[in-house]
Amino acid sequence: MLWDARNASVRIGDTAMDYVSFGHGPKTLVLIPGLGDGLVTVKGKALILAKPYKCFFDSYSVYMFSRKNDMPDGYSIRDMAADLAEGMRTIGICKASVMGVSEGGMIAQYLAADFPELVEKLVIAVSAPKVNPMIIENVEKWMGFASQGDHKSLMIDTAEKSYTEKYLKKFRKIYPFIGAIGKPKDYRRFLINAKAILEFDATDRVKDITCPTLIIGGNDDRIVGIDASFELNKRISDSRLFVYEGLGHAAYEEAEDFNDRVLAFLEGAE
Repeated sequence: MLWDARNASVRIGDTAMDYVSFGHGPKTLVLIPGLGDGLVTVKGKALILAKPYKCFFDSYSVYMFSRKNDMPDGYSIRDMAADLAEGMRTIGICKASVMGVSEGGMIAQYLAADFPELVEKLVIAVSAPKVNPMIIENVEKWMGFASQGDHKSLMIDTAEKSYTEKYLKKFRKIYPFIGAIGKPKDYRRFLINAKAILEFDATDRVKDITCPTLIIGGNDDRIVGIDASFELNKRISDSRLFVYEGLGHAAYEEAEDFNDRVLAFLEGAE
């Protein structure tokens, strides 16, 4: 199969956790997506998701995990990390490099702090060690759109806050059609993920992250703010920080060298 792309799931208690994998390298890289996973999971999307990560494929077998399918009310970021650890162990991942983006970066912090034996190196992109006023304002606004079933407003506001003006000039062409793209049957999963963000505070745990860590931020991040990246860098002792000038929350998509930079860090070349 192209890029060795595979779709699979793993049992977590009485439910399942979907994941995709691609690449054929001897080492393992685990990817944790952001809040968008609350709207559309990775299920069945291995080929679609694989392409941006092809620079890793010779050295790494790459796994991207969604949150588990059935999430209870009150499901926390820390709970998500514990379930991810269980899923990793169940499919035989005993040690991996881990990259989390946005909410995925929050999950990655707890994974590295609570299950250090599983995490060899850590990359935290456009994330924060705790919720802050900017995050609260954005997430509460998105929860409002979701509660009203206003998918178009949710998608447009997220895009406008995430991308640069240069990118948005192209993206805005699809705004008239965006309300019907990726709209879930209901927003319960999204709202549980969003509420978990509003209750997130890992400041008492990130000091216990001992693995080498790369923190990546965008200086124009209008969702979590760039100060959050500096705070993570200050609180995690063995960490380094790279800031993309002129990019925002979607730096991991817009920066052409993003994955090459991550690979260099993982391979010790940076």
